[in-house]
Amino acid sequence: MVFTTLIMIPLVLAELAICAGLVYLFVLLVKALRKYLRSGEIRKEKSEVCKSLGETLKEHRINCHMTQEFVAEHLGVSRQAVSKWENGTSDPSTSNLLALAKLYGVSAEELLKEVNF
Repeated sequence: MVFTTLIMIPLVLAELAICAGLVYLFVLLVKALRKYLRSGEIRKEKSEVCKSLGETLKEHRINCHMTQEFVAEHLGVSRQAVSKWENGTSDPSTSNLLALAKLYGVSAEELLKEVNF
């Protein structure tokens, strides 16, 4: 009987350790979920502030009083390519992005800093 009790003690301790670990994981999960739910307004505000690359390109083109045709001719691409960049169907190549930045009088970093990837 004493031998059986000595074997049972480590098993009970192991079960208690597993239960304590599960409770701890549950507490962490609840805390993470509460934090996520509370950040809903912040996430919404951030998504409204961030723009797509196309929106940023269109905004800079309009601020510079340029047409899509003018931009296309200056870069040596079609007007449809400029339109696709601005509506988000495609993205300009790196060389075209640098040329757009130069044309708009801003750095490429300025074009990309507000973009939500």
